[in-house]
Amino acid sequence: MTSPSRSPSLSLVAPWRIGVDVGGTFTDMVLRDAAGAVHVFKAPSVPADPSEGVMGVLRLAAERLAMPIGQLLADCALFVHGSTVATNTILEKKGAKVGMLVTEGFRDSLEIRRGIRENQWDHRAPFPEVLVPRYLRLPVRGRLASDGSELAPVALEDVDAAARVFEQEGVESVAVCLFNAYLDGRHERQVADRLAKAWSGKWISLSSAVMPTMGEYERGSTAVVNAYVAPKVTSYLDALDRQLRALGLPRSLLLLQSNGGAVSVEQVASRPVMLVLSGPAAGVGALKGCAAEGEAANLVSMEIGGTSCDVMVMAKGDVPVADELVIDGYHLTTPSVEIHTVGAGGGTVAWVDGAGLLHAGPQGAGARPGPAAYGLGGENPTVTDAQLVLGRLRPGPLAGGVTLDGGLARAAVEAKLAKPLGLSVEDAAAGMIRLLEQNLLHAVERLSIERGHDPATFTLVAAGGAGPMHGAAVARALGCKRALLPRNAGAFCAMGMLQSDVRQDYLQVFLADLDKLDRAALDAGFAQLETRAREALSREGFTGKNAVVEREIDLRYDGQQWPVRVAIGASFDAAAARRQFEAEHQRLFGHIQPGGRLSITALRVIGRGLLDWTPPAARPPQKEPPRPRERRRVWIDPATGWQEVPVYDGADLAPGCALDGPLLVEERTTTAFVGPRDRLEVDARDDFLVHIGGAA
Repeated sequence: MTSPSRSPSLSLVAPWRIGVDVGGTFTDMVLRDAAGAVHVFKAPSVPADPSEGVMGVLRLAAERLAMPIGQLLADCALFVHGSTVATNTILEKKGAKVGMLVTEGFRDSLEIRRGIRENQWDHRAPFPEVLVPRYLRLPVRGRLASDGSELAPVALEDVDAAARVFEQEGVESVAVCLFNAYLDGRHERQVADRLAKAWSGKWISLSSAVMPTMGEYERGSTAVVNAYVAPKVTSYLDALDRQLRALGLPRSLLLLQSNGGAVSVEQVASRPVMLVLSGPAAGVGALKGCAAEGEAANLVSMEIGGTSCDVMVMAKGDVPVADELVIDGYHLTTPSVEIHTVGAGGGTVAWVDGAGLLHAGPQGAGARPGPAAYGLGGENPTVTDAQLVLGRLRPGPLAGGVTLDGGLARAAVEAKLAKPLGLSVEDAAAGMIRLLEQNLLHAVERLSIERGHDPATFTLVAAGGAGPMHGAAVARALGCKRALLPRNAGAFCAMGMLQSDVRQDYLQVFLADLDKLDRAALDAGFAQLETRAREALSREGFTGKNAVVEREIDLRYDGQQWPVRVAIGASFDAAAARRQFEAEHQRLFGHIQPGGRLSITALRVIGRGLLDWTPPAARPPQKEPPRPRERRRVWIDPATGWQEVPVYDGADLAPGCALDGPLLVEERTTTAFVGPRDRLEVDARDDFLVHIGGAA
């Protein structure tokens, strides 16, 4: 990293870091300079071409900072990008035409699945259509035994025959999943080498390289999804990287992975399936930024954007990472932070069904036409329109170049909700907000109460552009004592990208009895994984104290299907591992088997490249009581009804400031609503902390 120097534009101190998050409605950018100063920019997303949203927000930032875009990028030491391209490719069914090579006799495993339904009482809901039709799932003779030894060599003539079919059918990408390949990938590599010579395509995904985990269906499904998204995702990232480098970016951009860590374009090119939660996973870094330094914080975040709400839990400073992930019905085995997503955001559409019942979502208005208040042709009432009707949002310019029209919002609520329900416009809007907040409450309960956590010991972090409007109400219903409303809530994930370490996950299947362990084999397995992790970090420029490796093992009771991940130190202690497993098993499932036999199923190594972080300069404390910008008539709640409340400019509220609700705070990227009986405090980190029921 270059030494700090003053930029001629404003008071920026170079070099700086840039995080860009492409959302469904807005593309957010956060620039943080070497002195810790933060600048936030928002531009409308372009769903048809996400790179246009990225370039649009960069042009906007360059214009606002009064500097050429080349200088903006040239002085950037780290550019981190979160993209929904992989997720949208799956959801919109716009991926590549995929072929698949499998071991003879396993041609239908992908379609048979596990036979497990998410809702065991629903026997009629169809499974999603398989991404590879049967005529493109072709068998290859050859077999590995359960210990990885070869029972029969690969019949390479079968690969040649399959290549001819792939050529005739226009297959763009191929997934290879051979039985027991998680133990030894040599058969898959032989198949790939032969296929590369016999087939003109370039995209080949090997299950043993993408994720060598036990479980033939999940491993195959993951390889197929990787093959499905690879051409589009990799082409997009390569093109964006080249464009940014040509404009002056000195080094390749980093991508946020589903595990909450960053990785280079080069390293993710062969495993783009790791990006399916790229944007929301940045919440890990953002939550770390909400905790005091060295604090093992209990935080549950609810990041509400224009389209959806992403919920994440940090318990004692750690965000759980799991291997099982389901995207639109497709099972993936890839390290992913535990996130629960529901269709609830500022653009969520409300509607009345044929029986006269009010619904909120899950469909949203998107970036275009967006809420009716945008004036871009939208006719359906959204949460944003309801907030305007209730006086909680101010008509006029909004972040991202959008203007809110209160008249259009009122007309939409009246036509589509109030008249069909026989209610006043205000009561219809209030009903929509109450229904949405009930949906938000259930979403947060899914990862808190249902995971054995007591909400009273957690602080609810209400982020995203729409989060601070609902944070206090949801925290109250959940039983939380505090709600944290970040000042830059509207760019929460983009901010989190700048606080996310580089991360690489490595796994090796390792079957052993915990109490009869071959320690030499265990140490050898970990050593091999750690070597790979350190080599990967070294290629990214992380060595010495900035390169950290962590060990974990997967443990389960005999006969148990799903293992539990347990962190271990450099010196393995079987008794300590058992205690950690039992504590986690008790929390997750409510019981343990005292003295039960435990088996290790896998070894894991996490490599982290630690980024240095300059804390921002502390703002001077509040000296005089702030004056409200205005007083506005606002609908509070069913008990209070309408009331005239003070509206404050967030820039006028400094650390140490304390105000009793009800009130509104208007910030650059969000508006915060604090209800009656609650107390708003500006904490030492310059964010808004709401003490539920704490009014004087």
